[in-house]
Amino acid sequence: MADKGSFSFFLSVCVVSCLVVNADYTASATVGQLFVYELQREVFQSEFRTFQTDFIPYLTHYGPINIHPMAFKCSKEMYPDLPRWLRFTQRETSENGFLYGTPLEEDVGRNTIELVIVNKQTYDTFKDRLVITVTSPGKFMPYQAEFFMPLREIEIVLPSTVREDIMRDVQDMWGTENLEFVNITSALDRGGRVPLPLLGHFEGVYVKVGTDQYFSECLLRLQSSGHRQQCEATGTSKEDCSVCWDKSNCVNWCKSVLFDLSIPVIPTPAPTPGSGILDADDFYDPPDSLPSREFWADYLVTVIVPLVLALILCLILTYIMCCRREGVEKRDAKTPEIQLYHQRTIHNNSDELREMAGGRVVPPPLSTLPMFNAHTGERMPPLQRPFGADSSQIPLIMAQEEPNTDTLPR
Repeated sequence: MADKGSFSFFLSVCVVSCLVVNADYTASATVGQLFVYELQREVFQSEFRTFQTDFIPYLTHYGPINIHPMAFKCSKEMYPDLPRWLRFTQRETSENGFLYGTPLEEDVGRNTIELVIVNKQTYDTFKDRLVITVTSPGKFMPYQAEFFMPLREIEIVLPSTVREDIMRDVQDMWGTENLEFVNITSALDRGGRVPLPLLGHFEGVYVKVGTDQYFSECLLRLQSSGHRQQCEATGTSKEDCSVCWDKSNCVNWCKSVLFDLSIPVIPTPAPTPGSGILDADDFYDPPDSLPSREFWADYLVTVIVPLVLALILCLILTYIMCCRREGVEKRDAKTPEIQLYHQRTIHNNSDELREMAGGRVVPPPLSTLPMFNAHTGERMPPLQRPFGADSSQIPLIMAQEEPNTDTLPR
């Protein structure tokens, strides 16, 4: 009875778990302002733990739960990629992921992002949804500034604590606290080069902020002619008035730009399309004949000059190979016979070596003598072996048996 009751309880738990639908994660974004959503591994770790607890109760472990490495895959629902204004970054599976971007007016509406989380330790997969609602702009920021931080990376800048430190430094330069982040972009997205995988090499980050208050005197130095001349000549500016409590948040003053959107830009008027039909008095009068052109100079430069140079080089090479032969000696001034001295020397030396080799007396090597068995008196040439025997198994000198153990043949 107890087993039947536990089985029915487990079955009911499974049915209830299948009927429960997880609520979507929701977030809101504003047109013209930076949107950042952090995908925390702790949240999805609990999702994996709940899944195991509901369906497999005996796998539940008590005590602290370690946060497993996870990989996030994000895309727009029913699409392979993210919306054009949204980006995702995650450097390592042991770190959190970030969705960030700045929506435009044409992006107003509901964006459903499908999240696929892969647990790299247990290889479990969990799927969820994030609904981002983009609303119309609420605050007009006509004065904007973009700063380049060469000692930062996009994954390090996106957390809220780091963004607060950066905003505090910009507020000191601007002289106001009414600032908002407009956009944060990695230098790699602007065509920057990938740094070396060494300590102290960073990608760099562009941080753009905006407000409705006019630029301070410090920021207005970015538009001075002296600042531009110094940056073009040396790459640094003496008028740098940036403030950075953290050295990693220091700004490259020569790559910082101001944007004044308070002055409306008048668009260039589009050309007025015509009817495409010429008037009765207007007509196209083509020329009767094209002016003549001489190609003799082009022919000399492209054909004759290369042929003359090739002929001169052939003559020089022929003179070197045929008329400047080394090692030639005349035997007699009256006879036209010419003999190479080097060839004659080789023949003489070869004859001398043959004469010396023929006169020496050297005993034949032992390997050519017949082998003698002291017990049987048998002699066998060293090159003879039984038919079918393997030559690799016969030693150069056959081992003789011990006299005490050898028996005479019967």
